[in-house]
This record gives sequence, C-alpha cells and structure tokens, in this order.
Amino acid sequence: MKRTITTLFAVVASAFLALADDAFPSISTEDLKQAIAAKKVVLLDVNGTESWQEGHIPGALDFDKVEGKLAKVLPAEKGTLVVAYCGNERCSAYKAGAAAAKKLGYTNVKHYSKGIAGWKKSGEKTESGS
Repeated sequence: MKRTITTLFAVVASAFLALADDAFPSISTEDLKQAIAAKKVVLLDVNGTESWQEGHIPGALDFDKVEGKLAKVLPAEKGTLVVAYCGNERCSAYKAGAAAAKKLGYTNVKHYSKGIAGWKKSGEKTESGS
C-alpha cells in the first residue's frame, strides 16, 4: 500500500511539473506599459481578427494574421520580450500565441492575464485595425 501511494504521488508530481513547465509567467499592466513605452516588447493579440480590428493594445500583432509567418515578423533576438494576451483572466487562448513564440525559441515569453478587457478597464487606450 505504501509503495502504491508513493508511486501515485510520483505520477501526480510529474504531471504537475509538466504542466508548470508549459506555463507562461504573467506580466502586470504597469510592467507592460513600461515595456511598450520603451519599445521593448512584441505583443500578440490572440482574440481573433474581428476583435483585433475592433480594438487592441497599441502595437499588438493580430496572431490570426501572422501565425503562419510568425518567424518572419518576430525579431531575430530570441531574448525579446513577447507577450501574448486574449480576452480576460478566464481566457486561455493566449496559450496558442505564447506556445508558438516559445516553439520558435523565444525565451522571454509572458502572458498579460488581464487581457484586452483588463487593459480597457484600467483606462488604457486601444487602437483599431483594418
């Protein structure tokens, strides 16, 4: 019985660590604003083209439009801060953009967990696209 519990614990711990390995750290609104002002971030809006056209964080790329050519539109420097975001704190669509950047070798990939809804709620401006 003790061996079964130990084995079960090891399996659960391994699964947890695997999930944690796929997690992307969150960035605060203040830190994101500073990175944008310093032009030290690439933003990936993963809300879909229609939402991106209606309003996105200034400078954000429409992930749906650039996904197939992401390697060409992201900077060559793999340490560049790449921030993916979606609708709000309950949305997990950002993972597609973050994972795509990570797969290309980017090492500083983060998640703006508040999403476009949180950005607007904090009083920040958005821009619309076409």
